[in-house]
Amino acid sequence: MTKRKFLVPLITAVFFTVFGFLSGVLYTNHSSQEASSSRNSKDLAPSGIVVEPKQMPNIQIPNSKVLIGYVQDFRDPETINLSDLTHIIFSFAHPTKDGDLLLNGETALKNLQTLVSKAHNQDKSVLLAIGGWFHLNGGESYDYFKSAIQEQKTRSKLVNELISLVERENLDGIDIDFEHPRSQEDAKVLAAFTKELSERLKSLDKQLSIAVNAKVHSVAGTEITSVVYEPQMFKYVDYVNIMAYDGQWDGGYHAANLSPYSYTENIVTYWTNLFKDQQISTEKLVLGVPFYAQPEDPAAKQISYATIVKHDSKSTDHDKITINGTTYHFNGIKTMERKTKLALSHGFGGMMLWEAGHDAQGPFSLTASISDALRPSQKLYTKQ
Repeated sequence: MTKRKFLVPLITAVFFTVFGFLSGVLYTNHSSQEASSSRNSKDLAPSGIVVEPKQMPNIQIPNSKVLIGYVQDFRDPETINLSDLTHIIFSFAHPTKDGDLLLNGETALKNLQTLVSKAHNQDKSVLLAIGGWFHLNGGESYDYFKSAIQEQKTRSKLVNELISLVERENLDGIDIDFEHPRSQEDAKVLAAFTKELSERLKSLDKQLSIAVNAKVHSVAGTEITSVVYEPQMFKYVDYVNIMAYDGQWDGGYHAANLSPYSYTENIVTYWTNLFKDQQISTEKLVLGVPFYAQPEDPAAKQISYATIVKHDSKSTDHDKITINGTTYHFNGIKTMERKTKLALSHGFGGMMLWEAGHDAQGPFSLTASISDALRPSQKLYTKQ
């Protein structure tokens, strides 16, 4: 065959190939234009592929701060809402002068066991508080506690009793509530007790907290020197629960000084400066708040926050209420939120409340309000 015979079929094939390609391009462009006329251009990716918009879910960062709630031994654990708490401190175990340990009968022990089971089912920690203001055998706990920790023999006995109870009842730790060391000698023996107990608990991977006096006068704003601590002692504990309330007794009885915001500001400043001077992390500091109301009439009894809500839920935005002719001072939701933000701004590790059984259930819960304020505002987003 000649070259011409080969070229004719070849030219014909090329012509139909090119024509088919151009026809396909023109059809595709026409179809794309028709599709784009019926869709918003923002629904198209640069490639021309239609992208269906998907809503990104909001995933909140878990709360890394602690919210510690004390629960008294007579409370029915089933009535306590633990959902917003990270730690529950069962109150109280009572030291004897010779280093033994007392609980308030079988009811207290049963309540402790029920609370541990309920809390552990929700991944909460349960600590047992030792001490408190009043002793089971009558009077202040101070004399009993002081005698128990003053000598090495009784001090070690008390530590052994606490460790035995922790292991037997599957507790997550101990809270020391010595109210209050009143001399350098008291401070010294309390530090020795704290160190020994801490070493034993840490060997079991358990926690140790300590409740402390606010150390600030609610009226004068000055340091209270009648309560004495060895600051280095705080290196042995996980949390320092500041009892930033009961200021009503400073400078004569005045119910409004229970725990106002200005008083708390002075307390936070004092403890922040102390820990920075001692080169101890302020993350150990936990700011305590009251869940009860103080009456202006000293002859009247304190009432719970739950009682206030039951009487008038609108009062929760305020810090004062009058019931049956008696005026009470307390911390409402707004004040609790302000205090929580104050603690966070100073690098505190979280908040503490006395006492969980005083809280209201539902939308007016102080515990829930504090928990929300502790939670980081930043949100994480995940791709779908």
